[in-house]
Amino acid sequence: MFVAKFRHFLQNICVNLYTIFIRIHTMDRPINRIKVMLAEKRKSNKWLSEALGVAPTTVSKWCTNNSQPPMETFMKIAKLLEVDINELLRFEELETPQNKD
Repeated sequence: MFVAKFRHFLQNICVNLYTIFIRIHTMDRPINRIKVMLAEKRKSNKWLSEALGVAPTTVSKWCTNNSQPPMETFMKIAKLLEVDINELLRFEELETPQNKD
């Protein structure tokens, strides 16, 4: 019984540490540009949430890069905003893999 509870406790700590690491790692490097594109198109988070049928808090998390929408949703957002999907994503900070010859 103690071992099972301790294992569960350790798993929760690992998940929490991983979540914190991801947030810190991406904090200064936003992954998406949804907030920027909404501003350029003069649309609100509320408008987007209603158009997609999701909660406003979900769109807020996407705009602050606390979470990312599924790729299918990125495609819907691009269509709604009448932009290319590449305008919603940041690629310039991706590292290119080094060839190991």
